[in-house]
Amino acid sequence: MELFDTVCQVLKGPCGVTETISTRSRLVEDLELDSVGLLCLAVGLENRYRVKLEENPEEPPETVADVVHLLEKALEKEA
Repeated sequence: MELFDTVCQVLKGPCGVTETISTRSRLVEDLELDSVGLLCLAVGLENRYRVKLEENPEEPPETVADVVHLLEKALEKEA
């Protein structure tokens, strides 16, 4: 749950999300992130964990759970 909590902190802080966040929250539809908000989320997480999030451009993350999964993969790669 630690990664989920960090994603929530970045969403509520730098990204300015005020809605309730769950793992099933959709980034665009529910949390109303635009391209700048999505970039802010990615950069915030990459800076926090010193990793590179490598999402598939054809299948970008749609939910908070997708972002947590990307972060898990990036951290495993760094280990």
